[in-house]
Amino acid sequence: MKKIQMVDLKGQYEGIKNEVNSSLTEVLESSAFINGPYVHSFQKELEDYLEVKHVIPCANGTDALQICMMGLGLQPGDEVITADFTFAATVEVIALLNLTPVLVDVEPDTFNIDPEAIEKAITPKTKAIVPVHLFGQCANMDAIMALAEKHNLFVIEDNAQAIGASYSFADGTKKKAGTMGHVASTSFFPSKNLGCYGDGGAIFTNDDDLAHTIRGMVNHGMYRRYYHDVVGVNSRLDSIQAAVLKAKLPKLDDYNKKRREAAQKYNKAFQGQPNIVIPKMVRNCEGICDDCDCHVFHQYTLRILNEKRDNLVQHLNDNGVPCGVYYPVPLHLQKAYANNRYDEADFPVTNQLIKEVVSLPMHTELDDEQIAFITNLVIDFVNNQ
Repeated sequence: MKKIQMVDLKGQYEGIKNEVNSSLTEVLESSAFINGPYVHSFQKELEDYLEVKHVIPCANGTDALQICMMGLGLQPGDEVITADFTFAATVEVIALLNLTPVLVDVEPDTFNIDPEAIEKAITPKTKAIVPVHLFGQCANMDAIMALAEKHNLFVIEDNAQAIGASYSFADGTKKKAGTMGHVASTSFFPSKNLGCYGDGGAIFTNDDDLAHTIRGMVNHGMYRRYYHDVVGVNSRLDSIQAAVLKAKLPKLDDYNKKRREAAQKYNKAFQGQPNIVIPKMVRNCEGICDDCDCHVFHQYTLRILNEKRDNLVQHLNDNGVPCGVYYPVPLHLQKAYANNRYDEADFPVTNQLIKEVVSLPMHTELDDEQIAFITNLVIDFVNNQ
């Protein structure tokens, strides 16, 4: 059995090696390293894939989220509601802009932000909601968009983990993750479903005016060289990263399908285990089908119910199986974001999840032998140790 990786970027590279190497050579020979042809062509192809009017590439996913908030004109003191159970970048940019983060609990099955908790947290100072499409599946956008309309709030989708996923609205319409709110951000960090070979990110919107504002902001506030019309930052996707992403984008749906197939094999092995809760798919999909794209499994995350999670992590690592705990500390308890206004009683789900979740290897190169080895280790340990 080949060595098990949490993310097998080298194995994935072997399948696109010729195309990537050729593209990188072209960039190097052209010396168009910033804002070159590959950036523009990737931007257009991603717009077409997402069916969104505007994609604005930038340097990384954290910048993307910050620039979304800058573009919307949020002001110091404005409250922004987001999930307590997510990576710190989501709340980090809120704090950097002197906005007020308002953290709320998540749903126990999808791990995504709880719309009921959002509604309870809305005040006259609330200006935006940031749903994080965690682990590869969209938050409840029917409820979130209804709340936004009711209270006149912006919706900023944090789509760093769910590119390629789709959401089916109650009225039958279907949209890609990152195209439903007023604006969205994504990350092209190498381990993402669509990842480059360094840092990269992008912003999506269907709002022409907002797109114009953001296009200036990512480039020092310039629309014409040395004329600065808005306050901006230096955040551009470089041509080398765009070339890698352009090679990967046509394969994204296939990559995501391979992740779903691996997840289904995990699910089948863990089904019926009393101390293991498998990931919920909102469409309750049975098996893999051509239009089953509600979950793209950026992570495959279990809940271990019998207080053996930490020991299981050690056991897996001891047996050559990498795994991750995403996330071990909720944001409301992180030193940087702790605040006396938070009540522990408001976070029962998050406070339980941090004790139970474990993410297993998930990538496009997983094979049946590896999955069998991993699942047998987990089941044996959880039931017998």
